[in-house]
Formats: sequence, C-alpha cells, structure tokens
Amino acid sequence: MSASYADTRGRAQVLRGHLAMLGFSAAVSGSFSLGALVANDIAPVALTGVRFLLAAAVLAALVLAMPGQGRGGARGFSRADFAAPWRYAVLAVLYGGYFVLMFEGLKTAQPVAAGAVFTLTPLMAAGFAWPLLGQRLSPVVALALAVGASGALWVIFRGDLQALVGFHIGRGEAIYFLGCILHALYAPMLKKLNRGEGAMITASLVTLAGFVLVSAYGWRQIVATDWDALPLRVWIVLAYLVVFATAFASSALQYAAQRLPSSRVMAYTYLTPVWIILWELALRHGVPGLVVLPGIALIVVALLLLLRAV
Repeated sequence: MSASYADTRGRAQVLRGHLAMLGFSAAVSGSFSLGALVANDIAPVALTGVRFLLAAAVLAALVLAMPGQGRGGARGFSRADFAAPWRYAVLAVLYGGYFVLMFEGLKTAQPVAAGAVFTLTPLMAAGFAWPLLGQRLSPVVALALAVGASGALWVIFRGDLQALVGFHIGRGEAIYFLGCILHALYAPMLKKLNRGEGAMITASLVTLAGFVLVSAYGWRQIVATDWDALPLRVWIVLAYLVVFATAFASSALQYAAQRLPSSRVMAYTYLTPVWIILWELALRHGVPGLVVLPGIALIVVALLLLLRAV
C-alpha cells in the first residue's frame, strides 16, 4: 500500500467520522424538544430503562443481520467482544446517567436553555481527553471550539446580549449540567476502553448494560409505571428515542470516536441549538427571527475549521 493511498484512506475515514457526528447531532437534538413534551408523563428512569432495552434489541439484531459489523468483517458477535465486561458497565453508567439526568432536567428546563448547557460539553470533553488519551488542543481546533461556542450562544439567546448577561441557571439546567459532565467523559472513555469492537457491537452492549444498571437502580419506578395509561405521544417519542437518538446516535458516536479526537467529536454539539430551533419550528413552538443567522454562520465557520484540521 503506497503512502499516498494510505493518507487518502485515512482522510476518508476521518471525514466519515465527521459525517457520523453530523448525523449524531441531528438525531440527538430531537431528544430535547420531544423529550420536553413527555418529561412529565413518565419517570425518567422508566423511560430510559425501556429505551435502552429496545435499543439493545434493535442494535443486536442489526449486528447479527448485517455483514461487516463484527471483527475482521465477520457477521455477529465474537467471544472477544465480551472480554472485560466491566468496560460496558462503566460506559453504561456514563451513558445512562446522562439520559436520566437529561429527562429529569427537562421537567423544568426549556429545550433551548438545555441546548445552551449542552454547548459546554466540547470543552469538558477536551479537558477529559488530555489526561485520559493524551490529546491536546491544536490552535485551529481551539479556535473552532471558541467560534462554535460563540455561534451557539448567539443562536440560543438570539443575539440579545442582555438575555445572555441575565441568564440564570435554574434547577433543571443544573441537573442537566451534571448529565453533560457524564456525556463529555463518555466520548474519550469510548476510545480508551475499546479493544477492537465495532461501533454497533459496542453500542449494543453498552445499551444492554445500561438497561441492566438503570433497571437495578430504578426498578420500583419501572414497576410502578402504568404503561397502559401512557398517552400516545409517549410511545411516539419512545420510538424516536430508540431508533434515532439511541441506536443510530450511539453507533455514530462510537464510530466517530475511533476516528476523531474527543474535542472534535464533541464539537458537533454546537450544532444542537440550530437543530433544536428547527425542531421547535416543526412542532410550532415559535419562530426565531433572522437575528439568529450570524450565529448559524459562526457555527458553519467552526465546522469548516474542524474539517480543515483533519
């Protein structure tokens, strides 16, 4: 294999990692607007537990059905995938804890305000990646993070500096911030604990471990939930969370974490406010004015800087 071919192939892998995170950010953003609709209809632990169970089943079925998901391009799971199962438990604590705290926070926090808190995760991820993976921020990536954060804040507060200065963290936002700490730690831990498992295999085992741990923690709330009496919107949101915000998103995140530094993986969270506004528009929860366009432009500039840094 020539050096030029290897360089081209490596760059293609990195670009695919960026595309995976683009899809991840779009899928996860729907959790904010849709999750807020049902946050008070069902206990967060019950919703997260069932979500993980169904997502684990979907992911396992895909691993068994689709070629190339296993080691060396094989189909299905191998014995090596189950080595050191404590790794999946550690990742499940971070992943499951994030979602439980997210839906707990969304009981009182507005989706866009939660998106503001979420934009803190790239810098936290960069902070965790330094001691865990030895990854340091390059000047270009640091600039991209700063530009992206500025654009996200502009979109969130719609260019109103007084609204930014007067922003107060409520109980819901504070709870969700704790979840974001777990989410920021999850990305570098994915790479550190990986032993050659494919993205979908890791995602399926992490969500399965998440179901076990969440169920063990909140089994009383799960049993106490009157599943037959839940409104239809809960089941619709649950279906979205299982297919897109869990099965697809967790696979995309795992795929990207093996190809991109943690700071760049988490940098795509800066797109979250833009996606949330689009979701809010689709749900007829309000129409932002043209004042958000400068913020969107800054986010695009940040992503272009990241692409040039590959």
